[in-house]
Amino acid sequence: MAVTPPSSLQRLHLIAIGGSIMHNLALALHRRGAHVTGSDDEIFEPAKSRLAAAGLLPAEEGWFAEKVTPDLDAVIVGMHARPDNPELLRAQELGLRVYSFPEFIYEASRDKQRVVIGGSHGKTSITSLILHVLRYHGRKFDYAVGAQLEGFDLMVQLTEDAPIIIIEGDEYLSSPIDRRPKFHLYQHHIGVISGISWDHINVFPTEEIYREQFKIFADMTPKAGTLIYDQNDEQVQLVTVPSNPDVKYIGYGPHEHVIRNGKTFLLNKKDEEVPVQVFGEHNLRNISAAKEVCKCLGIKGKDFYEALGSFKGAARRLELVREGEGSVVYKDFAHAPSKLKATATAFKKQYPQRKLVACLELHTFSSLNPAFLPQYAHTFDAPDVAVVYFNPHVLEHKRLPPLPPEAVAQAFQRPDLQVFTDSKLLAEFLHAQNWQGANLLMMSSGTFDGLDLAQLATEVTR
Repeated sequence: MAVTPPSSLQRLHLIAIGGSIMHNLALALHRRGAHVTGSDDEIFEPAKSRLAAAGLLPAEEGWFAEKVTPDLDAVIVGMHARPDNPELLRAQELGLRVYSFPEFIYEASRDKQRVVIGGSHGKTSITSLILHVLRYHGRKFDYAVGAQLEGFDLMVQLTEDAPIIIIEGDEYLSSPIDRRPKFHLYQHHIGVISGISWDHINVFPTEEIYREQFKIFADMTPKAGTLIYDQNDEQVQLVTVPSNPDVKYIGYGPHEHVIRNGKTFLLNKKDEEVPVQVFGEHNLRNISAAKEVCKCLGIKGKDFYEALGSFKGAARRLELVREGEGSVVYKDFAHAPSKLKATATAFKKQYPQRKLVACLELHTFSSLNPAFLPQYAHTFDAPDVAVVYFNPHVLEHKRLPPLPPEAVAQAFQRPDLQVFTDSKLLAEFLHAQNWQGANLLMMSSGTFDGLDLAQLATEVTR
């Protein structure tokens, strides 16, 4: 059956249009001239304002089967929707073409060289690094990435003439009716596996099942394709055994560097120091991965380093909130055990003479699940003061059993761990700290239930 190219699809309806990546897709399609409609049962900022500015914000929240009409060219369904979503059921009843996000991106990039960045951690930063370098040097490229990046107003771009597309390859499920991981659908030419650390326990109930998804991804690397991987990650080593003589395997480790007065400098082949604005061993690995990808795309080493100097990092990935004379405040998206350990350790190593107060919000299904919590053992040892916060109402919303604070402290295996379930009490605790010669690191995929981080940062750094 002939495939209709997405570029010819002019009337599209997005189910769950408010998602972080889905609303970017909606805006990208709208910018390309397509007629876009959508629905969602809840839309938060910044998606709400961005959709409104483009005239794409649904008139009211909720699902309405009557929005799905026979004249639509296709429907794109986000993971937030459920299999019994009335709009999805209507689309199926009408026999309309229903795409998941990764299916649509693949169809839109069939004729491009596809670079897919996978991994439990680091994939957003690696993808962002590559985009920054390519843009710095005026290369034409399309992309799909989950985090906001400075200089890019949209995080999805689909054009007719770009020869390559850079895709952040999420391992989560593609859609409510397609249980395959997203990164299996992109069919990469160049693939990256940055690290493997069990996550998404609600979908992958064992570490072995989770790891198998990356093995499938590695094995999908085509003839004359390239697989770039973290050669020091034990889990990655299990799935990237160089077994296919037709595939090029490239291992990488942390980039050579020095740290001086809280600043990180890379060392190039001539042992020259290249200042960078990001830090931590995990970011030094991310830089190595991005450098290998850029090399495959024809970017020379000296040009890579030249572009790297102006890279400030992806939004919420070790993002500087405020800096004072003797204190800094950063926020980070870290929430999984491996990300938590890497970020906290890197931060302490970057500022060894300063006290580190670090606060983690348990917000995801995995992080709040009693069966998964033991994965956090000793991942939060680096900070001088370690704080964990969670909202009991989130447990109810996710239909998880109550979580006693003492069970959290026990899982982290840190007796002095401070555990809060009330955001006001958390704020009082942080405000009461002595911030002279101390740094603050706030880590969450949520918002600490509206904690005013800007005000807190002002107090810390005054």
